Amino acid sequence: MLTPMDRTLEYVHGYSEKEASRLRDQADTLATLLHQDTRYPAGATVLEAGCGVGAQTVYLAQNSPGAHITSVDISPESLAKARATIRQAGLQNVQFLPADLFNLPFSKASFDHVFVCFVLEHLKTPADALARLREVLKPGGTLTVIEGDHGSAYFHPETEAARETVRCMIEVQARLGGNSLIGRQLYPLLESAGFSRPQVSPRMVYVDGSKPAWIEGFTRNTFIAMVEGVAKQALEMQLISQARWRQGIAELKRSAETGGIFCYTFFKALAIQS
Repeated sequence: MLTPMDRTLEYVHGYSEKEASRLRDQADTLATLLHQDTRYPAGATVLEAGCGVGAQTVYLAQNSPGAHITSVDISPESLAKARATIRQAGLQNVQFLPADLFNLPFSKASFDHVFVCFVLEHLKTPADALARLREVLKPGGTLTVIEGDHGSAYFHPETEAARETVRCMIEVQARLGGNSLIGRQLYPLLESAGFSRPQVSPRMVYVDGSKPAWIEGFTRNTFIAMVEGVAKQALEMQLISQARWRQGIAELKRSAETGGIFCYTFFKALAIQS
């Protein structure tokens, strides 16, 4: 039988301040695309499972000022940053607790709604996590899940070396027990976990030269920075040579330069506890 620690991975991107900054850039750039249609009524109890540094929590709390949000994470360092982020934003409808997704300190049917963003891809057994979250959700309550899918990335100009660096990122996470292609799997995962009427909507990011804020906030500071962040692991796993890695990263960065194009798809799912 797997213990909670057996199911939980070391966060593939690390806990550095640079990574925290990347997560904030990602959240700020994608806020409207991913969160504009997530709003909870006044008085609703909401569990945010795996809040990280609070980058998504800010938008969750701002969009639902009357809801009571409980945000949990397994990392004390991340929780400290999340508390500071919420305090700086002047928000008071969030409480933070240290907790493992597979050993939540809540009784059954404790929450009206559950929100999970960029978490399942980092778990060895995401189906088990969904089953546990279903337990703490009230009948008729909703689960919102947002995940990316690194296999959905395509760009121009595209070279084999640049594509190889993206494949390295996908492989590194897979070898560590995660799944960076999980976005495309949300519907069957939610069905198998016992949720009713899952609805999945793709949210495409398209960036060209007319969107300088997106070039900076997403292409450079979110996606390319994420690829660059697995360099050490990719080289240690001998997935690529150092020379090839440097070539690929340089060529990937051309997608953020004049004439470059970048596309990526996120998947957002809404399901009901039956």
